[in-house]
Amino acid sequence: MNKTVSERLTTTYAPTVFSRKELLEAGNSANDITRAVKSGLLVRLRRDHYSAPGVDAEVAEAVRVGGRVSCVTLLQMLGVFVLKSSGLHMQLLPHMSRIRPRASKTTVMHWPRRFQRGGPRHVVPLRDAVRQSILCQQPRAAIATLDSLLHLGLLTRRQLEELFALLPARLHVLLSLVDASAESGPETYMRLILRTLDVSYETQVVIPGVGRVDFVVDGWLIIECDSRTFHEGWDKQVEDRTRDIAAACLGYTTIRPIASDILFDSHTVRQSVADILEAFRRRARSRQAA
Repeated sequence: MNKTVSERLTTTYAPTVFSRKELLEAGNSANDITRAVKSGLLVRLRRDHYSAPGVDAEVAEAVRVGGRVSCVTLLQMLGVFVLKSSGLHMQLLPHMSRIRPRASKTTVMHWPRRFQRGGPRHVVPLRDAVRQSILCQQPRAAIATLDSLLHLGLLTRRQLEELFALLPARLHVLLSLVDASAESGPETYMRLILRTLDVSYETQVVIPGVGRVDFVVDGWLIIECDSRTFHEGWDKQVEDRTRDIAAACLGYTTIRPIASDILFDSHTVRQSVADILEAFRRRARSRQAA
């Protein structure tokens, strides 16, 4: 069953890693801790850091090395859209040198100058992860992540503005491109594609008899950003085709670019949309000339 945003937050930030002092203060003796580790009831991740045996693998690795889960890895744990993450991203304290070797070459280590102290031992505060993700991703990917954060209600627009005030000025333009109406990464990418074309468009438009659609371009072209997650199965295909026919009866044309193309072949998608719009304009001009 899919977890809600609130459930993911609770699970991710729940106390997971404990110090020896915390275990002792909870009523355990030194011998209790030793026996628990030997019997497998407790896992010693590194000196003075313990967890239950079922701890998340990425959490265990980050703590073992000497850091905390951060950046895009943490955001993915919360259900935020991230275009791609090649490996575990972790944050370490500035100037920290006594760390264990990482288990994978794809692991990304961050030593930020700005960070919030305190909080859980295994994950960084959300704002630290968001700030790092903006610096770590390409601009369009970062915008899609920020759209997702706003849409999920994990951050407010004001909180984003405060966060951007701490970022380099060259990145401030990204904030003006963020839109909480985007319900998925592909929708963000399609919106950015449409911004490069000389067209008018609306997002999340409710059409009577059809329902809510992702985009309406120039008042007649509906663009739905289909992904496997939300458009898989014959029942969903039937629903989509019924909606397309209903839209056509009202004079709309519907296209459904594949999400992977929108995300990873945006140039081709942009050209296809431009060609469709131009074909309509040529037809309209020929009709007027007739």
